Amino acid sequence: MPSSQALAFQAPSLALLATEPLRAILELCSAKVASLSTVEGDGHPVVVYPGLGAGALTTAQLRNHLQSCNFQVHDWELGVNTGPDGPLDGWLPSLAERVCALRERYGRKVSLVGWSLGGIYAREIAKHCPDSVRQVITLATPHRCVGGANHAGTIFRMLGGDTSQLTPELEARLAQRPPVPTTSIYSPTDGIVSWRGCLEDPGADVENISVEASHLGMPTHPDVLRIVADRLAQAEGRWRPYGRRRTALKRSTAPSRSRK
Repeated sequence: MPSSQALAFQAPSLALLATEPLRAILELCSAKVASLSTVEGDGHPVVVYPGLGAGALTTAQLRNHLQSCNFQVHDWELGVNTGPDGPLDGWLPSLAERVCALRERYGRKVSLVGWSLGGIYAREIAKHCPDSVRQVITLATPHRCVGGANHAGTIFRMLGGDTSQLTPELEARLAQRPPVPTTSIYSPTDGIVSWRGCLEDPGADVENISVEASHLGMPTHPDVLRIVADRLAQAEGRWRPYGRRRTALKRSTAPSRSRK
């Protein structure tokens, strides 16, 4: 019989996977007409990392919303995300250097927002240069099951990605949380990755927030836009768990905060 861990990290059904494109389109349309509450950010820098096979266009809705909330928002500026350019540990320092440069430029710590594989980058950058990172927010990032229990591996290989570097040691490291406040936004109806693989272990400055969204529609879903802005608007050094009543959720499903 399959182990309980294997069952916990089963990939979403093919039926749920098949609904992803249509649901993502509907979520994008919903964001276009939704009444988004605007929080007042403190102007600190934010870097947004796209998901696998995605680029700046796919995160434009999220970045534009955060910019309207008075954050200094930056794309990762490496085009379409086709996976690490070579060994992960040889490639990450260049990403971390840009974060450090932004901290130097603004004189403020940088918040990192990553969607799917982009969330893996955000987490690892925060481990590499924690003194330059204010917080990490991931969207549908399966950090606990990077090498399996998802349909993203097939896409990664189609894009020419090398999965051979995903050793058990590296997978164990990727599952470790960053040493900064961390929020994982996940969806139980994700059609590409196992939502359980996105969950962080409980901690004083870590949280899991559930939304009803597709994987592809995460960066355009109205609830996600509101939650990310809310998290970023917290005063530096005064992080606290998300509370629904502190964010106006209008004409959309109300997300709930859950902890594993």
